[in-house]
Amino acid sequence: MLLAIEVGNTNVKFGLFELEGAAAGTLVHSWRSITQRRQTGDDLAAHVDSMLRLNSVSRSAVKRVAVASVVPPLYRALSDMSTRYFGVRPEFLSAARQAIVPVKTQHAGELGADLIGGAIGALSKHAAPLIIVQFGTATTFGAVSRRGEYLGTAIAPGIEVSVDALIGRAAKLMDVPLVKPPAAIGTDTATALQSGIIFGYVGQVEHIVERMTSEMGERALTIATGGLADLIVPHTDIFDVKDERLVLDGIYVWATTARARARV
Repeated sequence: MLLAIEVGNTNVKFGLFELEGAAAGTLVHSWRSITQRRQTGDDLAAHVDSMLRLNSVSRSAVKRVAVASVVPPLYRALSDMSTRYFGVRPEFLSAARQAIVPVKTQHAGELGADLIGGAIGALSKHAAPLIIVQFGTATTFGAVSRRGEYLGTAIAPGIEVSVDALIGRAAKLMDVPLVKPPAAIGTDTATALQSGIIFGYVGQVEHIVERMTSEMGERALTIATGGLADLIVPHTDIFDVKDERLVLDGIYVWATTARARARV
């Protein structure tokens, strides 16, 4: 099996993929944990080992480890976990070093591994052009041309980051459930906040997607992914697809394609 790991600023997602036989590419198990920047390789190994045992998977079944990380402090811990406990060197996805999706930005090395992983995953399932919106610590918008080229990105503060900043700076505002209010005109503090947060982010997403579509010159399939997608997707018609495993699939496709090319 291949253990795919997507390391974000808020959460770490893990996915176990079959590597061989008719079931190759099947996501067998997946789970999520909180990102802890001071974790050691031992900490990560203990977590992964416990989840493997919960799913009745032997540690020896993991033959490869592939990672897309935007948290540099965890690189060493991930490497230690992989080499010491699984006996393999981890493979780190990099936008600048991968050869599946041509990157047309000015500095390919600046493009996050999660963004290129999402693009690879999306192109493995859908025809371009594409706009990929990832809802996480940041809300990111990635544009992929009809030729399968990564054109560029828009990055906005994530929903929870913005809410935490607002609540932290406004003494009279309280934390509220992030649900759609009954109307845009809030009649108390809770519904007023919900209106501004939910409808505000819906408007932001729709506007940026429309601007990107205009600049690309054609209608693009629009995909939502990320842990916070469910807060926005139900309240807009702009998305064609919601796919929570997009980056994990991209990691798998990159890892297996890279290995296949290395054998040629």
